[in-house]
Amino acid sequence: MATVTIQKRENKKNFSYVVTYKDPKTGKKIYHDTFRKKRLAQQEANDLRAMLDSGQKPKPKEKLSALTFSEVSTSLKKIWPERLSNRTLAEKTVEDYEIWLNVLERGYGKRLLCSFDTDEILDFRNGIAKKNSNISSNKYLSIFKKVFRHGLELGAVTSDPSASITKLNESEHERNRFLFPYEIELLIEASQKIRAKFYMPSIIYLGAEHGAAKQEILQLRWSKIHFGFGDDGLITLFRTKNECERTDDLMPRTKDALLKWRDHQAWMRHRKKITQVKTDFVFAHLDGTPRKSFNKAWWRVLEFAGIKNFHFHDLRHTFCSNLILAGVGLKEVSEMIGHKDITMTNRYTHLPTEHRQLMQKSLAEHYKNHSG
Repeated sequence: MATVTIQKRENKKNFSYVVTYKDPKTGKKIYHDTFRKKRLAQQEANDLRAMLDSGQKPKPKEKLSALTFSEVSTSLKKIWPERLSNRTLAEKTVEDYEIWLNVLERGYGKRLLCSFDTDEILDFRNGIAKKNSNISSNKYLSIFKKVFRHGLELGAVTSDPSASITKLNESEHERNRFLFPYEIELLIEASQKIRAKFYMPSIIYLGAEHGAAKQEILQLRWSKIHFGFGDDGLITLFRTKNECERTDDLMPRTKDALLKWRDHQAWMRHRKKITQVKTDFVFAHLDGTPRKSFNKAWWRVLEFAGIKNFHFHDLRHTFCSNLILAGVGLKEVSEMIGHKDITMTNRYTHLPTEHRQLMQKSLAEHYKNHSG
């Protein structure tokens, strides 16, 4: 039987288990691999012993670059701005990636990337889910996967220990908060009480009447809006998240709000004698520099409207929910919101459709005719 040994080594914070074997021909002791879990080391030792007994020789381990988690993540951060410039990533997405990655760097920055195993990442995923939510857990897992994929490219690891780990179910944590039409009017009225009163109505209507996400709104250009097309006009929105472009007829209130904002923008530029505008972004500063966010104005609107526990992204739910309530089918709603998979739209099946309302009315008539 082949000689395979496991040597336990103690580090400052934990243990490692080094697997070695004797070459059957030369009797020389050869290093095979290192593991952080004894169970994994024993499993590998058994597989290695069986391989040697069958006359096979293990392949030599690829030479790794001794890169830490922080070194690999720093290299990864340099790629994201390039993807931002060619519009394969949105600015908000890059900002979020960097926030989550910075958290992981604080905990694992000095660790060699090759020292991670699947069990450790799985424990981290489950720990975050228990402490926060499945959504937060999946976000961090996604960043782990990005780091290890980049680590493979840099030669810092020979395999991805996160590859087999799947995301947790987020259905219990999905937000289905939406506003009724009268509540949208409350938002519009409240928007006139803040400094951003000239452009916030457009933003609110784009979210509520077109299901536009923040990224779609901040990257919207005047060249993508055709006010003179037909009776209503057309607007084209592009969502970087799923690379989906959709063109809608402009809703009357959205069209009116955008025209008022365009006129005010032009008047202010004339007043300030700004003749050179850098871009044609709709929601830009007077010199054309695109706005990075409108969060502060949004939270002020909510405060004046007296609406709590409502995120801007919930306006997408408002758009979908009110379409369902207006009698539009799930398939059509999925196409209008830009969902690539109709299962994403199935969250709205609890809402009463026109067909179900007719059935409920029939049931009410049945009870009425057969009572007493």
